[in-house]
Amino acid sequence: MTLKNILISSLIALIACNCNNTTKENIEKPDTTEITGTASDTLTKHLKPFKKNLPTIGLLMYSGVLQSEVIATSDVFAKASESGEQLFNVITIAETNQAITTEEGLRFVPDYNFENCPKLDALFVPSAYDMYAQVNNEKIIDFIKAKNQETTYTVSNCAGAQLIGKSGIADGHKIVTWIGGGEQLQKDFPNLLVQDDATVTFVEDGKFSSSNGNLASYISALNLLEKMTNPEHRKFVESYLYLERLQNWKPSN
Repeated sequence: MTLKNILISSLIALIACNCNNTTKENIEKPDTTEITGTASDTLTKHLKPFKKNLPTIGLLMYSGVLQSEVIATSDVFAKASESGEQLFNVITIAETNQAITTEEGLRFVPDYNFENCPKLDALFVPSAYDMYAQVNNEKIIDFIKAKNQETTYTVSNCAGAQLIGKSGIADGHKIVTWIGGGEQLQKDFPNLLVQDDATVTFVEDGKFSSSNGNLASYISALNLLEKMTNPEHRKFVESYLYLERLQNWKPSN
């Protein structure tokens, strides 16, 4: 083989080697800019910023909370207007910044803690199956007392009525709790005007309202939504949630 042929063969081999190395490098180190870049994050457009000019709805959370009572309120108040306008700040609050675990096992990370929670226009107090730890947690009770001084509305769902009772903020007002819990609630907090939970699903008295909880939490949320907006927006949200289909649902044959 001549020197010229040797040089040509070596050059071809070198080019082939470089091409192979480049291909291998591209496979091992793909460009992930599009995957990780915020510009391509499809969820970004759904994030709602906190706007100081909007009323703020606070959702209290703690370990063991029934997640339906948190989700129901956020489901109702986080819906935009028909024109797509954000109407409320909807925030979650817990004693600390640590994630809480719901009764059903989901982990929720609060937006704020008791120390940095902004001013609230409405506070929703949910429940748990076992309320002993919450009712005996002075920090939770003190938080409810403090926030009630600034809220226009305070709402409890299900056994959240026990926290309202312990705080004393609704003494002399009508309240309802979970189905079967009214008798004990009246014994524990005799200054409350406990309604018959066997027949009463939702009750409103002044700034305070309450429900049996679980899916009935949608009732308390929708009622307050109408008060803070108008009947037309409530109907829009109800249609958005397909509530009519749920009410009229029958199993198919």
